[in-house]
Amino acid sequence: MNARTDPAVLTAVQTLPEPSFATVASGISVPYVECGEGEPLLFIHGSLCDFRWWSAQLAPLGEDFRCIAPSLSHYWPAVDAYVQGDFGWEAHVAEMADFIAALDLAPVHLVGHSRGGCIAFHLAREYPRLVKTLTLADPGGPLQTSAQSTPAALPPATNALRTRVAELIEAGEFDAGLEMFVDSVSMPGFWRKSTESFRRMALDNALTLPKQFRDPLPAYTREAARDIKCRTLLIDGQKSPRMFRNNVEKLDEWIEFAERETIAGASHGMNVASPGAFNRAVRTFAAAW
Repeated sequence: MNARTDPAVLTAVQTLPEPSFATVASGISVPYVECGEGEPLLFIHGSLCDFRWWSAQLAPLGEDFRCIAPSLSHYWPAVDAYVQGDFGWEAHVAEMADFIAALDLAPVHLVGHSRGGCIAFHLAREYPRLVKTLTLADPGGPLQTSAQSTPAALPPATNALRTRVAELIEAGEFDAGLEMFVDSVSMPGFWRKSTESFRRMALDNALTLPKQFRDPLPAYTREAARDIKCRTLLIDGQKSPRMFRNNVEKLDEWIEFAERETIAGASHGMNVASPGAFNRAVRTFAAAW
């Protein structure tokens, strides 16, 4: 989410095609949208999002690639009563590997944002034959800078806030819980100023947030990063929160075949706030390999 996103940009959401559904080996039915032809470019969304998060990417990049954006299980348009399996980053990694196999897409140009960046990172580690190139935009998760160090713990105030957010959402107070969470990771007042399209997407995915709090992401380490053998593009926003920029900086140092792109003037939601610059970076990188 981006505290400095121009509301006009968020309002001009492109119309997405009707979703299709792919049944993967585990039996889960994965909803997805796609646009274009060519080498497959697969997008993985982050927290409170779904395939709608990539609406500014699919048609423009679909001019050069077969762009495919799934919604992870438990996220919209899944109906909670019909969701199979546990919520978790490890389950989502395996699910996306099965999704690639079900559609016979391998190898893909893989793009992940925020929490989806962590899923994409581990997908490329664990299933290297499925991934041709990897793009991580503000990848989420803690950072462990040495074998002796431990990932930075969340401040007590943040843990207390997350506990209250989960209580509100599980009590059905979606708007109050999301306002508290979104404003805490962007800026006070951002939730009320955000567009109807963003609020609708976040409300549709609100029930995933308490599940996410109970499923902490693994730390990025030098050893894990050495397992990434494909060409990798790391994207951050010039004004992205420090934790994301720290992740990009270290992964750029640790991943053998990595390069970095910083989107000028953008923050965490750089693909929405600055779609032209974001799309150019992804297109140029993927086309080169």
